[in-house]
Amino acid sequence: MLLERIYDDDLAHASYLIGCQADGTALVIDGRRDTAVYQQLAKKHGMKIVAVTETHIHADYLSGTRELAAATGATVHVSGEGGPEWHYNFDAERLFDGGTITLGNITVTAIHTPGHTPEHLSFLVTDGAFSDQPGYLFTGDFVFSGDLGRPDLLDEAAGGTDTRFVGAKQLFASLRDKFFTLPDYVQVYPAHGAGSACGKAIGAVPSSTVGYERRYAWWSRYLATNDETGFTTELLQGQPDAHAYFGRMKRENRDGPSVLGERPPLRELDAADVAAGLAAERVTFVDTRTSRHVHQGTVAGSLNIPARAMASYGAWVVDPEKNRNPLVLLAKDQEQAQDLRDHLARVGINNVAGYLTSLVGLPAATPELIHPGDLAARDAVVLDVRNRTEHAAGHIPGSRQLSGGRLMWHLDELPAGGSIVAYCQTGTRSSVAASALRRAGYDVAELDGSYTGWLAWQQAREAVSKS
Repeated sequence: MLLERIYDDDLAHASYLIGCQADGTALVIDGRRDTAVYQQLAKKHGMKIVAVTETHIHADYLSGTRELAAATGATVHVSGEGGPEWHYNFDAERLFDGGTITLGNITVTAIHTPGHTPEHLSFLVTDGAFSDQPGYLFTGDFVFSGDLGRPDLLDEAAGGTDTRFVGAKQLFASLRDKFFTLPDYVQVYPAHGAGSACGKAIGAVPSSTVGYERRYAWWSRYLATNDETGFTTELLQGQPDAHAYFGRMKRENRDGPSVLGERPPLRELDAADVAAGLAAERVTFVDTRTSRHVHQGTVAGSLNIPARAMASYGAWVVDPEKNRNPLVLLAKDQEQAQDLRDHLARVGINNVAGYLTSLVGLPAATPELIHPGDLAARDAVVLDVRNRTEHAAGHIPGSRQLSGGRLMWHLDELPAGGSIVAYCQTGTRSSVAASALRRAGYDVAELDGSYTGWLAWQQAREAVSKS
């Protein structure tokens, strides 16, 4: 059996290609929307992708299942389990608990593991050329390395009411009745790693085993004593803010993402044309540099979306359902520009007009930075754009918390007038958020050094007062 893990650091997302080397057929699980990587891997190993599937209706990225099927002719398999509200709304083969996909000597068995979502499936794989017993479990957002998929996203991102408690109950039952029935040696391959908002304490280790998680994961003691109440309390406590774009991903993944097909190469644009487009508010410029560079000077009215997290932060500040302006990306060359376009497509942002390699010829602006020592004298709302868990662990007194991933969908929680001083932990997230707020017409400065800088300034003050 061939097993390839494809990992996207931007979204902390893992997808998998598994194949039977005897007959050259392959299956992709939880694929992303830019599908070239799967086709290249299949070609490299002399395989044909004949099936694509996904563990559940994802919230944090746009599925590539339909895209890959259109490119390869593969059969689409999706869950038929769960309630009617979250059944898939596009044509595909439905998988139910115990249903199978066969690839030569390999048998992939669907296991209904609700909790994170009602329709969630895990895939138990048996390599028949090696053993008649299963050896691999692709858990999606059910079991992570050291953590579990959060059961509150239907409340947080999809408009549900108290579904978290039903989800927690289902998750406990899925662990007890499905996961715990498997042998300890079965290898576990989840759909996310550290940094994903689909759990609160996901480990960075790419895989685990049933036995290791059964013995050492935080939730194992509750299963061992059948303590569903304690399990639910700890599971729901301390979950990070769910990003607002998750609701859009849920809807699009349920209904079936549009198929992009083969896209033409991105063009390098003329700076004068882009400047004219900016003046007429016909385009949106995206400065892809780090906050440190942006703070030295950027383009007036631009969004700061750092290249290293183009999908994650892009989905915070670009709502393609409302922002119809095509994007112009700052990139070092065409190759990088097209890679950034691929990242944006993973979160359903498709309207990229082209790229520039320089800011020369564009209207300039320099974001205002406020020294921590000047903050008290500033008549402004101090806005903490970190997660609520970070804010609870320590914050600037009097600051208001609204995470960057929810900010642009909750502008009604900000003052209609006056100025805002934004901060995060080190400056990256607040630069992203502040750029979007400025573009929306708010008077926004950023705290120099953010919370880390404020803490250092406070410590220096205390040291001076004691000397």
